[in-house]
Amino acid sequence: MKKCRHLVFILGDQLDHESAALADVNPATDVVLMAEVREESTHVWSAKPRTTFFFSAMRHFAEELRRKKIAVDYRRIGLHKAASLLEVLKSAVEHYAPEKVVMVEPGDWRIEQRLMAFAESCKINLVVREDHHFMCTRAEFIDWAKGYKQLRLEYFYRMMRKRHGVMMEADEPLQGRWNFDAENRGAFPRGGPPKVPSTLRVAPDAITLEVFADVQANFADHPGTLDDFAWPVKRNDALKALRAFIDERLALFGQYQDAMWTREPFLYHSHISAALNVKLLNPREVIAAAVAAFEDGRAPIEAVEGFVRQVLGWREFIRGVYWLDMPGMREADHFQHKRKLPAWYWTGETHMNCMRDTIGQTLKYGYAHHIQRLMVTGIFGLMAEVAPKEIEDWYLAVYVDAVEWVELPNVAGMALYANGGRFTSKPYIASGQYIKRMSNYCTGCRYKPDVKTGASACPVTTLYWNFLDKHEKMLVSNPRTSLMAKNITKMPAQERAELRIEAAKTLKTLDNL
Repeated sequence: MKKCRHLVFILGDQLDHESAALADVNPATDVVLMAEVREESTHVWSAKPRTTFFFSAMRHFAEELRRKKIAVDYRRIGLHKAASLLEVLKSAVEHYAPEKVVMVEPGDWRIEQRLMAFAESCKINLVVREDHHFMCTRAEFIDWAKGYKQLRLEYFYRMMRKRHGVMMEADEPLQGRWNFDAENRGAFPRGGPPKVPSTLRVAPDAITLEVFADVQANFADHPGTLDDFAWPVKRNDALKALRAFIDERLALFGQYQDAMWTREPFLYHSHISAALNVKLLNPREVIAAAVAAFEDGRAPIEAVEGFVRQVLGWREFIRGVYWLDMPGMREADHFQHKRKLPAWYWTGETHMNCMRDTIGQTLKYGYAHHIQRLMVTGIFGLMAEVAPKEIEDWYLAVYVDAVEWVELPNVAGMALYANGGRFTSKPYIASGQYIKRMSNYCTGCRYKPDVKTGASACPVTTLYWNFLDKHEKMLVSNPRTSLMAKNITKMPAQERAELRIEAAKTLKTLDNL
């Protein structure tokens, strides 16, 4: 047994040199514990790019700590017997007999509950410190939420802008507007997106190549490929990615943030969410860089405000909702949907161009932008009546930026309406016509976005109208959906009967679309 003062337990999404867990670390008396464990890649069928991103970022962070002369006990996958984080912690506590186990709040309710129960049962002095990475603490969000019958981003976002003095003139928003969303819904011209600057791709170094080998050895049957893995896994590279976005893509981000195009997986988005979510980047520096671009005349206000709203507003908001509503959020199933996830979500092998392109790039890069996630794979899962847990597990498994606090509220609350509108005012649904308007996915597709029934009917369109038919009463009574719902009320009885037959056939053959 080798005794230590503090055993500092750092999880894979806590790679922050300014972490509260490291605030008083003493290289002479303390040990940092980090571990790669099977359970965190198998409790959902974690895709190879996602597991690789976490392991590589963790190994690089451990090396940086060692360069600071901090003792690190790093347990690589395949080189230790522990299958879970609890088993790792148990063996480390037995080995080091620490006075305290120190860590920062986890980003996953499941992990936090297990760690707290384990510490209590084993009488371990576990100190869980507040995560200063975020700009709104859990307690502050709870206090804010008490003042509202309905949780809505807009109220929270305005409060955060005021509290942190972001894009404000005294107590008023810059240029007199809180929201420039109306300017940020553009579709690409017929010829496609204007010249898209290449996103920063970082060639895998020796450490990352070792991770490739370990992932292939331990998770060979998991989905996805590592052929194109090139994400920034170190802070210096994450900062380069941030600068590249600000300098080269932010100016057009707002205008085209909702647009999609085949064989253009990255477009004008930032591609820094993974680095943010493992804390290689701090949201304050990200926001400051975007605001500086507006102040210097390098990006218009609508682009900067739209981006700031995502980081300062939405990101902080859904974290607050997650911790406020767990564990109920994970169990929520407002529509009582029970179907299995279509098998092609794991392969991309479908005749629907929109799904094939979005899922194909997801499996290739571990990435899709927010509209592809919400208005392509998300709404299809909702309208196809897939059980929420099936879809939630898929999103957590396939994206490199997926940590449960950010993934679950977006899927359960936004994409699936599984929590019945807890923080959204309507179910997000659309027909193939929306996808056609916002992309070129429908060009050359065997399905026609304006056709509801028959051999060429677009499954997205069929299921959209079926959703209107099944939930007509609810949708007509909601001011946000009443206009679209009135269309189903005008549908002739015979056409409605044909729609129901087509929808039943589509739902029965989801795996073969």
